[in-house]
Amino acid sequence: MNCILFMSEVFLCLIISIMANMDHKCKLWDTFDLNGMYKKGHIMLGGLFEISFKTIIPELSFKSKPEQWKCESLDFSVFQSAQTMVFAIEEINKDQTLLPNVTLGYRIFDNCVRLPVALRAAVTLVGGLDEVSTEINCNGAPPVLAIVGDPGSTHSIALSRIVGLFRMPMVSYYATCACLSNKQEYPSFFRTIPSDTFQVKAMAQIIKYFNWSWVGIIGSDDDYGQYAVRTFYEEIAKFGCISFSETIPKVNEISKVQHIINTIKQSTAKVIIIFSPEMDVNVLVREAVRQNITGRQWIASEGWSTSTVLASKENFRSFGGTIGIAIRRGNIPGLKEFLLQVHPDINSGKNVIQQFWEKMFECRFSENITNSFSWKECTGEENINNTQSAYSDVSDLRASYNVYKAVYAIAHALHNLNSCEKGNGPFENNSCADIVHVQPWQLHHYLKQISFSTHSGERVAFDENGDALATYDIVNWQLNSDGNTEIKTIGVFDKASGSGKELFLKENEMFWNFASGKPPQSVCSKSCLPGTRKATRKGEPVCCFDCIPCAEGEISGQTDADECDKCQPDSWSNPERTQCVPKEVEFLSHEDALGIALTAVSLSGAALSLAVLSVFIYYRETPVVKANNSELSFLLLISLILCFLCSLCFIGKPTYLTCILRHVVFGISFVLCISCILVKTIVVIMAFKATLPGKNIMKWFRSLQQRGTVFLFTLIQALICIIWVVISPPAPSRNSKYQNSKIILECDIGSITGFSCLMGYIGFLASVCFVLAFLARKLPDNFNEAKFITFSMIIFCTVWLTFIPAYISTPGKYTVAVEIFTILASSFGIITTIFFPKCYIILIRPETNTKKFLMARADPTLH
Repeated sequence: MNCILFMSEVFLCLIISIMANMDHKCKLWDTFDLNGMYKKGHIMLGGLFEISFKTIIPELSFKSKPEQWKCESLDFSVFQSAQTMVFAIEEINKDQTLLPNVTLGYRIFDNCVRLPVALRAAVTLVGGLDEVSTEINCNGAPPVLAIVGDPGSTHSIALSRIVGLFRMPMVSYYATCACLSNKQEYPSFFRTIPSDTFQVKAMAQIIKYFNWSWVGIIGSDDDYGQYAVRTFYEEIAKFGCISFSETIPKVNEISKVQHIINTIKQSTAKVIIIFSPEMDVNVLVREAVRQNITGRQWIASEGWSTSTVLASKENFRSFGGTIGIAIRRGNIPGLKEFLLQVHPDINSGKNVIQQFWEKMFECRFSENITNSFSWKECTGEENINNTQSAYSDVSDLRASYNVYKAVYAIAHALHNLNSCEKGNGPFENNSCADIVHVQPWQLHHYLKQISFSTHSGERVAFDENGDALATYDIVNWQLNSDGNTEIKTIGVFDKASGSGKELFLKENEMFWNFASGKPPQSVCSKSCLPGTRKATRKGEPVCCFDCIPCAEGEISGQTDADECDKCQPDSWSNPERTQCVPKEVEFLSHEDALGIALTAVSLSGAALSLAVLSVFIYYRETPVVKANNSELSFLLLISLILCFLCSLCFIGKPTYLTCILRHVVFGISFVLCISCILVKTIVVIMAFKATLPGKNIMKWFRSLQQRGTVFLFTLIQALICIIWVVISPPAPSRNSKYQNSKIILECDIGSITGFSCLMGYIGFLASVCFVLAFLARKLPDNFNEAKFITFSMIIFCTVWLTFIPAYISTPGKYTVAVEIFTILASSFGIITTIFFPKCYIILIRPETNTKKFLMARADPTLH
């Protein structure tokens, strides 16, 4: 194509150069044999249409002058578009308000759907057909002032590069390639059909409307198809993915077409978009029908969405329900009557009408008959009113309506140019253009600024890129009551809509060619439900993913969530992972079964200690009570009551007060208890030493000293607690590091050093007590409690040594339960080992509770 463009530009430059160097005239060496229509006017407009779709290409041997290209197989619908241009020009010429006293003429050519023919036609329109050019005919308007066409994007790209050199406006009615919006490359290109950029946006909105995220795309092998596919890739990437992308070959390669069909079969995509002209997609449609491809939703570009040839009854099984983007349909009053007035003319300027007539009535004019046995002769008197074809069908004017708007756009630009007031013009020195000698670049200036409304009220204008306002009809292939395929309008896409909504669909009027009668699902992976997130599969598009449940503490409250959201610190995910709920607050409560049990045991221990204290007080004058230092025994029992009751501070919701009390009361109570036992042990040892000859040390450790020692040991613990509380007191805290789904209310010890000192001091006293008791265990029984103290200290130390690993490894409220259990177990161990034997003698064996019996046990010779 680039080679052809280069040759064409060289050809034009040679013509211009030769004409510039000749003093008076230049002569065309040759003309092209083109099919077309012609009518003289003050202002000439050019037209390029794909009237014929079959071309006979001459042999190019480069040994002789090649013959002319020949075009056959006229298309009735396209010929209607060409006739619409003629109708619009005739209508404007009759209008006394639009371009009065100015007659428009036309020169329309058939490009035969071939770029070389289109280039020949364009060069002819720009250079004219006069055999001799002189200085005289160079002073007026050019051969044509503007061109309506070309309909093909590829053709328009090539032709715009040529006519753009002369700033000649080229108003296409069907070229949609987005690339043509580039004003730097195509400065004089305009169009009355929206750019493919908007068509792609319309398709993308339809796909998004029905939640299709997994689609296939097929494009024709030309600028129209490939630019559209490229733009569609960018648009669909915002919310979906492409399953496959294929290209329809320009040359009818059946193997390539079958490859495309196999790709469609293998793909899981149910929605397939095709950007292609009708002629290119025809072979793909035939092959899809032949192989009985069903269960697919086709999305058609405007190039084939309204094709009555493709939307046939035979193709409906495979392509029924097709949704298409269509050029906005319009109404042109009086067009049908004009079309039926067409009549063949021997004037060579309208030879395309003769071809139309021959195709319509399947005859040949006498000058075109080569074999009299094959064709009947056309008389020119055949009645066209008795025919029914796409030519006379004006019920669905789309391309023809765009041609109509293109002609009127040029006419309105000329009218504005002609209405210019002298001294207020847009050109140099505020000058105006002369309608008689108007030049294309002057028309180009006015064409950019036109804005008018058609007879039906539709506004026509061009944006800064020369593009028309983006408005499309959305069509659907359905069966009518006669069993034939009907292309029904079921919506509209209006980019200029001021409502904020561009796509309007009548869903209740849509037909879906599926057993369910509903829109299909076209996704690579089904939606992830709330509570899960998408995990993209490696090496696959983002639309193909697995659904992974959210982790604990994370939620996704919407469908197809990309990530799970973390809950706030005070909340946690529910089992479904769909919402965050407040974390369960856990602490050892009085209402819990464990809390009730521990409370009962604690109160029972305190009651038992109080009962033992009562017995000892009641029997305080008996030898057993006196022999075991009644004052220290009373103090020890009081401390045990405090030890049992201090465990109640550990039950219930932690507060600043209870957190301080539980450690202070616990530490002081146990030190008081161990201090009493330690002093009792010292008393036993001293009492034994005092019975030895020459020993009287008990006078140094009487009741006052004993009480002072207990007070001193307890005071040390009290000071430790005071310092701890002042510097870094225990305080309630919310702990969730062990159980993420729960908040454990506990007391933070504040200072590890303070807690260690408290516990270490208790352990130190207990160890000293155990050692002394163990050494004194074999002293005489009447004065000896060392044996019971030894047992009690063994129990005490064992319980508290076991407490350390259990406390560290137990989570939640059970940590506090372990601490309470340790307190209770050690307290019960002390009261059991030290006081139960004495209570047994006092209550069960009172006969042994005498001084004589005790002395007898102390000295066996007394028996």
